[in-house]
Amino acid sequence: MSLILALALQTAASPGVERPKERVPTDVRRVTIIVRDIENSLQVYRDVVGLKVNYDAVVETSGVALPAGRPGAKARLVLLNGNDPWIGWVGLMQWVDPPLEGPEDYPKRMTFGGHVIVMNTDDVDGRCAAAAKVPNVTVTAPPRLQQYPGRNGGPPIRVRGCNFFDPDGTLIEMNQILK
Repeated sequence: MSLILALALQTAASPGVERPKERVPTDVRRVTIIVRDIENSLQVYRDVVGLKVNYDAVVETSGVALPAGRPGAKARLVLLNGNDPWIGWVGLMQWVDPPLEGPEDYPKRMTFGGHVIVMNTDDVDGRCAAAAKVPNVTVTAPPRLQQYPGRNGGPPIRVRGCNFFDPDGTLIEMNQILK
């Protein structure tokens, strides 16, 4: 089982996983994905996945702290969240003035520096079918049942899930944890 999947499945309701006695010093707030076409990406993260837009603005970039674009360039930043108001957000950022140069091909395979976002959902079949209809989304695995060994001798972990690349190369694993 991948480390990413293992971390995604560690919730308070998961057998064999206990709430930490002490908080760790860091929360993962969000991942921001640089995109070619923010409206197309919103079709994935807002319309298919079901995240809620909580911020949408054009910002001036330094080209230094975030080493992309040139100093003073303008980028549209959209932040989306799931059920937690503090952690687990996804940011989408598109350079609009001037546009950011990038690869023309849409990804079909992962390589070094690639990443996977694992998300739990209540309707994996419906969300995966909707994702397949978004332009430039590549489905790599349709919905299927997966079973992983349980934690600490617990029962097996049963997951129905699918995988697809968003239009800019982020691999999304949509899961529905089964009982």
